[in-house]
Amino acid sequence: MRTLILLALAGLGAQLVDGSLGMAYGVTSTTLLLALGTNPAAASATVHLAEIGTTLMSGASHWRFGNVDWKVVVRIGVPGAVGSFLGATVLSRLSTEAAAPVMSLILLGLGVYVMFRFTFKGLPEGRLGKPLRRRFLTPLGLVAGFLDATGGGGWGPVGTPALLAGGRLEPRKVIGSVDTSEFLVAVAASLGFLFSLGSQGLNRSWVLAFLAGGLIAAPVAAWLVRLVPPRVLGSAVGGIIVVTNVRTLLSSDLLGAPGALAVPVYALLSVVWAAALGYAVRAHRKERAARAGRAGEREPVAV
Repeated sequence: MRTLILLALAGLGAQLVDGSLGMAYGVTSTTLLLALGTNPAAASATVHLAEIGTTLMSGASHWRFGNVDWKVVVRIGVPGAVGSFLGATVLSRLSTEAAAPVMSLILLGLGVYVMFRFTFKGLPEGRLGKPLRRRFLTPLGLVAGFLDATGGGGWGPVGTPALLAGGRLEPRKVIGSVDTSEFLVAVAASLGFLFSLGSQGLNRSWVLAFLAGGLIAAPVAAWLVRLVPPRVLGSAVGGIIVVTNVRTLLSSDLLGAPGALAVPVYALLSVVWAAALGYAVRAHRKERAARAGRAGEREPVAV
């Protein structure tokens, strides 16, 4: 019973972060299951089965608060479902360990770009509102879906920074659209796992525990993301991407960094991230004050 309560709390926390920042549910939940001794395929299957419910609730909540671009959902979600089904069916025969550091380097670069772009320049309004092309969204969905199924997480960490970096969609709609399209990915991955593994290694009570926590957090996260200013939200998401992928690289064979190095690296990253968020908050307040001043100047003076 204690394990189920801890899993439900983990699901609640993971969904709160995922629904607010567009990533981390799968990565967080799968990491916990692997720590409990679950094999990778069963861990990914458990998480994706729970995500069917959490992403459905998250998508409905984001839609209710106006955070969803349905064209983006379809154009990234359908190829994402194809990629996740393929990833699930080949997970038992395919190792992604060698590719993980390379993908982390790519994501780290995107994370650094997103964090500093939004921290120092805010939302790139010059391209805001321009349509996202299918030739960009289709391969993005395929790759993100495949990595999500084979790695137990990756839809948000791949899709969210790529869409944010384009600057064509405001952050809250990026997060809402990525979360909503993840329902298609979760369904396809679950079908792939069930066809290839059956129910082997699946613990239904664990699935239900993750699901319960996620269902509670989903509407709260969708409401929260609507209130956070785009500049601050982009800076926060960029920081999450950087910290997550630095952690992956430090623990990989590519760097072979000693464990003692991790603490000062994380401390330095935390300081930089906190400073970036503080700068983004101050810059947002100045922009808001400037807009209010310009609006006041345009008001007619009563005679």
